[in-house]
This record gives sequence, structure tokens and C-alpha cells, in this order.
Amino acid sequence: MPVTIRTVQPDDYEAWLPLWRGYLDFYRTPCDEGQARRTHARLCDPSASGMHGFVAVDRDGHLVGLVHCLFHPSTWTAADYCYLQDLFVDPTARRGGIARALIARVTGLARHRGASRVYWLTGTGNAAARALYDQVAEDTGLMQYRIFLP
Repeated sequence: MPVTIRTVQPDDYEAWLPLWRGYLDFYRTPCDEGQARRTHARLCDPSASGMHGFVAVDRDGHLVGLVHCLFHPSTWTAADYCYLQDLFVDPTARRGGIARALIARVTGLARHRGASRVYWLTGTGNAAARALYDQVAEDTGLMQYRIFLP
């Protein structure tokens, strides 16, 4: 499926929201409307938030995928790291190279900004995504641990 990858725009909210909800549903996380609006606003103003958002748009103008990332300093390198925080493709548009194109867009931005790496997390049981990730990135074998704070 041919798509265009472009920066998230303020008027994308209504089309972006179902993708965002789909992503959160996959990870069994509720979609708080206020937080969704804050997240979208942050993505539309990377100079203020440090967050970047891109969407995949099909030839009919429908948003069919999203990716969000942010940059942060590292204690291991002089250059920043790029954390690819969220990646989602509409289930009806999968297996057409959209996720790969979204990852490539983030990687391009990271190169442009001089970052030393792009990294992300996924569930160990997310076999479909991991099949792609194993092709485009290195599995570090690391696990994530969390402490939730009130």
C-alpha cells in the first residue's frame, strides 16, 4: 500500500485518535481523553515538548499509521539517543511496509539530529511486530522493569 509519511499536524487529531486508541488497546491501557489531547498537542509542537510525531497517510488521505519518538541525552555517548516510543498501523493496512516506513522516518530524523542510536521496546509476545524488528534492528536481549509512582 503506497503511503506518505509526514509530520503530525494539529488538524489530524480526529483521524489520529483512533490509531492512538488502537495502540493503547493493544497494550491494555485506557485512553484518557485529556491525556490524548495533551499527547497530540505535544507531538505537534516538538520545539516545546521534545516529542516528534509522524503519520502514514494512504492515497485516499486516510491516516493508517503513527509513530512517536523523543530524544534524550545518554551517559554512554556524547550524542543523544532517540527513543521510538509508540508505533501502530491500522490492522486493515498491515503487511504493506507501513511500519517499516515509519521506523525509517524516525531513523532518518535521528541521523539528521546526530543521534547515536534509535531504540524501542515491545512485548515479548508481540510476534508479528518482532518479526519486522528482527529484520531492521538488533535484539539486545534486555528486559524492561518498572516502578510506577503515584
